[in-house]
Amino acid sequence: MSENGESRGGAPPMIPAMDPSTPSPGDPLDAARYRALAARDARFDGRFFTGVTSTGIYCRPVCSVKTPRRENCRFFEHAAQAERAGFRPCLRCRPELAPQALPWSTQDASSILAQQAARLLDAPDAWPEAGPTVQALAERLGVSDRHVRRIFEAQFGVSPLQYLQTRRLLAAKQLLADTDLPVAQVAQASGFHSLRRFNAAFVAHYGLNPAALRRAGGQREGQGSQVRLGYRPPYDWQAMLAFFAARQIPGMETVAGPAAAAPGIARTLALQVAGQRHEGWLHMAFAPERHQLLLRVSDSLRAVLPLVIRRVRVLLDLDADPQAIHAVLGARFPDGAGLRVPGCMDGYELAVRAVLGQQITVAAARTLASRLVTRFGQPIATPEPGLTHLFPAPQALADLGDAAGDALGGLGIVRQRQAAIVALSRAAADGLNLQPGGDVPATIAALKALPGIGDWTAQYIAMRALRWPDAFPAGDVALHNALGVRDAPQPARAAEAASEPWKPWRSYAVLRAWALLPARPTPKTPKE
Repeated sequence: MSENGESRGGAPPMIPAMDPSTPSPGDPLDAARYRALAARDARFDGRFFTGVTSTGIYCRPVCSVKTPRRENCRFFEHAAQAERAGFRPCLRCRPELAPQALPWSTQDASSILAQQAARLLDAPDAWPEAGPTVQALAERLGVSDRHVRRIFEAQFGVSPLQYLQTRRLLAAKQLLADTDLPVAQVAQASGFHSLRRFNAAFVAHYGLNPAALRRAGGQREGQGSQVRLGYRPPYDWQAMLAFFAARQIPGMETVAGPAAAAPGIARTLALQVAGQRHEGWLHMAFAPERHQLLLRVSDSLRAVLPLVIRRVRVLLDLDADPQAIHAVLGARFPDGAGLRVPGCMDGYELAVRAVLGQQITVAAARTLASRLVTRFGQPIATPEPGLTHLFPAPQALADLGDAAGDALGGLGIVRQRQAAIVALSRAAADGLNLQPGGDVPATIAALKALPGIGDWTAQYIAMRALRWPDAFPAGDVALHNALGVRDAPQPARAAEAASEPWKPWRSYAVLRAWALLPARPTPKTPKE
């Protein structure tokens, strides 16, 4: 039995030698990290990992085992750094459950570029085909591959490929521990194109055969697979559920609000991966006492489970760093530390819903979206009550052509919105990327070039679909009311000026501003 309570079996633990660059035991930052470790402070979950030299294992700050002695601890900002130093992931606290920690930086250009590179590596939707390579990553960033390697290693202490391999191995570890997927499918779903290479990498890094991580009593076929996802407190999960409850589309979503006996979100989902379409359902429920989300996914989506997990983390903003955000916004919005920016499972879906919501209330937009799903959404059989349809695929609406007036007009959608929806659907069918990892300025410009889509809609899509933390719909009427600039000669310009101190977290400022308003029907958005 190891110092952190894990029975390893097999090979003895590796005991890495001290790196000359490792901070000394008297380093103030490491002293603070050790205090957070001793307190099991969930606010620091995912912001650092602790390698224990007496066991060769690395843990999250929230690990429930006995706190190791200070002289046996080495601290790392990323799991990839710990694994490069020879440490193996703890089987109890499971580092793969930790929220990611990639703060948006206002530092020098190299630091920003390195963090953007890491974000692209963590965005499966940014690499729809064979997956990322250093050369492809460099091309996306507009620099040489040599420069990417140099600035990445300077920022994170590991190469881009080492970082990516750690992410893939931790994803595989979660699937092995929480599902009954065959090992070959785990390897493929995690990004390994060869079972032999997957087995070799797993044994080399963790000293275990993948099958050794299997838990007894796996879930029965047909009941779906359940995984746990971590987040950092504070998290106002009641506000998040209330947001989605007000916008749920009957037939495609069911939301049990915070007052329900079993609060949670269920919905249908279709994913197109490597030319293959995967359809199914998922159910999400918060476990606030553990700072976790319990996700149950249909068997039909298990082959793309890592992508589903990533999109759920985006939907519920599980990787946000409340401390960094509140440090910037706390003076103006002191009561909003737990608010997160609601995301989406599919950027195209969110964009269509944003268009439907132009200049009408949330309730009216929900009615139109429900009609659209019933008329054009594909039926699907699920065991979840109330889930009967998928959201329409882009091609289904792009092909309407001259029939759009009758087809969409019959649902109550006005002509201007009809043109916007058809144009948006054609752009999405032609490859417009509305998922995180895309080029935000270029995507905003492409959206605003479409008929019927102006700055408000483009910024709203950037905030919720592209996950741009500094999106700011300056023309939003509710925002003007919350900021007290409604009667200014130019309310949008006044809102922009007021928002300058909130960069780079203006998306979160918008949510906090909206929360200041009394409960009432959402006012109309600006005319576009």
